[in-house]
Amino acid sequence: MDYASLEENRLWDLYHCTADIHIRDELVMRYAPLVKYVAGKVSVTLPSMVEYRDLVGYGNFGLLDAIEKFDPKKHVKFKTYAVTRIRGAIYDHLRELDWVPRSIRRKTKQIERAIAKLESHLGRPASDEEIAEEMGIERKELFKIMAKVASSSILSLQEIWPMGSDSEGGTIGDTLESLRTENPDAVLEREEIRRVILEALQELPDKEKKVLVLYYYENLTLREIGKILEVTESRVSQLHTKAILRLRAKLSNRRRGIV
Repeated sequence: MDYASLEENRLWDLYHCTADIHIRDELVMRYAPLVKYVAGKVSVTLPSMVEYRDLVGYGNFGLLDAIEKFDPKKHVKFKTYAVTRIRGAIYDHLRELDWVPRSIRRKTKQIERAIAKLESHLGRPASDEEIAEEMGIERKELFKIMAKVASSSILSLQEIWPMGSDSEGGTIGDTLESLRTENPDAVLEREEIRRVILEALQELPDKEKKVLVLYYYENLTLREIGKILEVTESRVSQLHTKAILRLRAKLSNRRRGIV
């Protein structure tokens, strides 16, 4: 173990023993670049009206929350844990602003309903052509709508993945937190949602699945993912949006007892 790691472990041990605000501030300074990194990743998927510095401010709340709740004994890297907290805090604040136009919300619901109907009937992921036909529009028009949804909406795995205040992990693979709640029904509900999402993730088209894994698990930017998949950054954004809509449609069908 190198000196930097030893120093980091010493800080965490001291903070958990003393809850010293000065040590907390040192941890905040140490991990401040992580907030800027996450804010930068989120900002490229949002309209220009959203200020980057505002995202950093929202993310700082997530960092503080992560520092307060992080437990080194659980053998999860703090950076992995903190990324989820920071991203979650940013999305929570953005949703509170409620700046997404109603027309975009309506289009999002239309696509989601079309996907839910088709995939419950087909038993497989619906193609772009099938989604467009179900909506009564041309494939080119579907792409235009998807581009608007991708650039104007806040669609994230964070909003549908069942994450609680005691979450230990920060990725698709390791966000299997211990569910500390006194309500057994809530535990079963969240475990069922997790099961449905994990199954749906496996059923996603290959490119959409890769986008989610690279974005949430590998923490790559949309531009970096585009280079790997050899597609444009806007196309990656659309693939991400479509993947999230498929997952939401799957949950929608489950709630109606279709899956």
